[in-house]
Amino acid sequence: MADGSQDARSVRRLEDARFLTGHGRYVEDIAEPAALHGHVLRSPHAHALIRSIDVSSAVSMPGVHLVATADDLAADGLGHMPCLAAVKPMIVPPRPALATGRVRHVGDPVCFVVADSAESAREAAERIEIDYAPMPSVIHGRTALAVGAPVLWDEAPGNLVYHVQRGDHAAVAKAMKSAAHIVDVDVTNNRVIVVPLEPRAGIARYDAATDTMDLELTGQGLHGIRRQLAEFIFKVAPERIQLHAPDVGGGFGMKNFLYPEWILLLWAARRLKRPVRWLADRAEDFVMGAQGRDIEATARIALDEAGRILALDVAMVANLGAYLSGNGPGASVVAASTAQGGVYDIPALAVDVRGALTNTTPVDAYRGAGKPEANYIVERAIEAAARALGRDPANLRRQNLIASFPHRTAMGMAIDSGDFVANLDAAVARLPGFETRRADARVRGRLRGLGVACFLETSRGAPNEGAEVRFEPDGSVMIAVGTESNGQGHETSFAQIASAHLGLPIEAFRYVQADTRAVRSGAGHGGARSMHMGGAALVKAMDAALAKARRLAAHLLQANEQEIDYERGRFTVRGSDRVIDLATLATSAGDAANLPDGMSPGLGEHVLNVTDVFTFPSGCHVAEVEIDPETGTIDLLRYTAVDDYGRLINPMLTEGQVQGGLAQGIGQAMLEHTVYDPESGQLLTGSLMDYALPRATDLPFFDIELVERPTAANPLGVKGSGQAGCIGAPQTVMAAILDALRPAGVERLEMPATPARVWEALQAAKPR
Repeated sequence: MADGSQDARSVRRLEDARFLTGHGRYVEDIAEPAALHGHVLRSPHAHALIRSIDVSSAVSMPGVHLVATADDLAADGLGHMPCLAAVKPMIVPPRPALATGRVRHVGDPVCFVVADSAESAREAAERIEIDYAPMPSVIHGRTALAVGAPVLWDEAPGNLVYHVQRGDHAAVAKAMKSAAHIVDVDVTNNRVIVVPLEPRAGIARYDAATDTMDLELTGQGLHGIRRQLAEFIFKVAPERIQLHAPDVGGGFGMKNFLYPEWILLLWAARRLKRPVRWLADRAEDFVMGAQGRDIEATARIALDEAGRILALDVAMVANLGAYLSGNGPGASVVAASTAQGGVYDIPALAVDVRGALTNTTPVDAYRGAGKPEANYIVERAIEAAARALGRDPANLRRQNLIASFPHRTAMGMAIDSGDFVANLDAAVARLPGFETRRADARVRGRLRGLGVACFLETSRGAPNEGAEVRFEPDGSVMIAVGTESNGQGHETSFAQIASAHLGLPIEAFRYVQADTRAVRSGAGHGGARSMHMGGAALVKAMDAALAKARRLAAHLLQANEQEIDYERGRFTVRGSDRVIDLATLATSAGDAANLPDGMSPGLGEHVLNVTDVFTFPSGCHVAEVEIDPETGTIDLLRYTAVDDYGRLINPMLTEGQVQGGLAQGIGQAMLEHTVYDPESGQLLTGSLMDYALPRATDLPFFDIELVERPTAANPLGVKGSGQAGCIGAPQTVMAAILDALRPAGVERLEMPATPARVWEALQAAKPR
């Protein structure tokens, strides 16, 4: 299906009406006249001892209500922020909401000021006197693990917090000995700054009568954040803390986590018994919002004489930043290991991962969360092998693709369905005549290149998900799901699922999300899990509600359940004119006198979809670039994607998700580069003046074909599409760029392939 917008399922987003007319409701839009304003004073140093803090001048300023340090939080018994990544063994250094004794990255929170206005809070923060003793810093993962590197934490000697090995190292070593060819490749998955349109923000409230804290935030995964706040920080029952999010302007993973600011807001509101609000500026989010990627890897790929891959051996160093964020190690260990090997039939796989602490902003799951890193490694290794063997890269890939299903990978992942060969063949076929275009570019003094790469996602995110269906008195149907949107279009796609399942018009449904008061359970979005986990939970909740409704319909229509048919919101007795609609049944179900014996009032049902099954979105991408060797400028001329996301709920929304992911992956490959000064640890790309994001002029019109191969892993047959573009684009673009540069003698180039880097590589390759 080449054009998803022409499909009848491509319903325009219901939520867009309010977004496009300025009626979206974000945290900063929420009026709270009684609210005080918070400001976080942050470290200007990457690494320094805190000798003393003098807040006396700030406290005495008019309009200042609170100036807090780590001692104040400790005196109230607040705990440390946890790291819940499933990595063992792992050292987790203590992380209070405000730095204690030492700061470890630029932007590390040191003091929290609350005042009548944001301006007053900033002015008071400037009056705080802190005596710092600067210390040496380290910013690169491998450098941090070297002997003699500055040590960030006594608890983590040598800055190593975990060293994990996955796969069969003995089998890999044996395969390497028998291999006809072994090709080594070093790759760096560059660190990126996450830049959602809406910075982080929150409003905290405290109800003294119920001793309950409330946080309205631009966040996701709210049940998980609440659990951490309750269990690890405030040490209260979860019901004493309520979280809810209005519209959220993007996140890409970075808003899924517990941040110091959420703790400070709730604590200050409770202490002052006043609402407290805080809005990050862009510079704050650059130094404090969780960053992504930053993995250095060495891969060794072994092949036999015919070109069959025998083994892949990967050693990675993950730069985790100064603290372990909530799931920071999970991306480098769990996701990167399960996805390793991609779409290829590799008999033996081994992964060695070391996690390093550095004086940089903490890293956590960013769109794809380990899957982009794993796919990038194997695709760059296969590309290097093809060049070393003199093979066509597409043909070498085709020879080694998994071709029969189900298939169990060497990492133990059971891939149930797909057609990786068909994906590759279809993608390559969509760009004929390349050699003619290359020759024409050569005449014009340009370098033209074609890149082919594949991807495989292990889609699931957190296991298990809940959903609830409730029939309202006004005839509408409330659907509450534990996954949460930050722009994906859930308000539309979940209503489409419900409409198709219950046979009611899409306007009949009211979608509820991101509110611990109204949604019983949930693991949020992430891992392309919303449809696979949340959509399946909704289907199960509707099935449970229909089963209950069918029983009541049989009772009221005086028939056996086996005689009852349901279609388009109406129950009928087969072969008769007896009928009752769902809305009438829902009303009748509220009166116990109408119910059969043993049936509880109401038709609403909450279901927990208990499953840890993965799905496997896959695809093949092709990129074509042209490079001006005089300036290093790259034009991305064409980009084709042939992708399989299982059954599609709304093809237009799916294509939009893919386009967004492609833009981010292309941005990482060509533009985005988080740069810290190696001497001072200062973030040199600390604003959008210095950090380049892709713009419309950097991107071609995408040629996207969505192939539907449903999975049996969930009742909807969906596989997940939210992360795929980000997973497939980096290696595809880099393959095209290196293909263009290779005739000029350039064999190695790391992301991002900026004009300066390309030009320098071309100059270095010239004969001396």
